[in-house]
Amino acid sequence: MKKKSSEETKPKTKKVQFNLHAFEAERVFLAGDFNNWDVKNLPMKNAKKGTWEASFPLPPGRYEYRFWVDGVWYDDPDAQERVENPFGSQNCVRIVS
Repeated sequence: MKKKSSEETKPKTKKVQFNLHAFEAERVFLAGDFNNWDVKNLPMKNAKKGTWEASFPLPPGRYEYRFWVDGVWYDDPDAQERVENPFGSQNCVRIVS
């Protein structure tokens, strides 16, 4: 019987980076359907003055997300697209291929 290689058994993922320019922000989190919209689960790092970053692996797919900045929802100005959400605002969309 032939053994499966680890490449065959592991789901393929791609490292995805999210950035937000929020110069006055004290804390920024990334929330989306990839983490059940948990606003405390993915803290972003202030990489440069006012530029917040987070990167992590995601399998290919379509993901909705927003930024949680000092307790307020923010959109990604660089979002590939946006869709209506049930709260009367929009979610940003990132396609991972």
